Amino acid sequence: MANSAQARKRARQASKANSHNSALRSKFRTAIKAVRKAIDAGDKAAAAEVLKASAKTLDIISDKKIVHKNKAARHKSRLAAAVKAMQAAQ
Repeated sequence: MANSAQARKRARQASKANSHNSALRSKFRTAIKAVRKAIDAGDKAAAAEVLKASAKTLDIISDKKIVHKNKAARHKSRLAAAVKAMQAAQ
């Protein structure tokens, strides 16, 4: 346990930041799952709309450095490719 006032404050700040960052990481994963679910449903128009909204969410979270920008870009690229493949197949 923290002994000084400074250490106690840092512990409070770290705990608060951790819970905020955890919520954003969860939002990141949920956005990806939403696109996957839309792709599995087979509605290409809905999947494209969900992809657009999710891409914005992924960018916002990567700008805050919750996840690395390359990780967000990788996920966006793979999801976009999956939506494009779904549209080509139908």
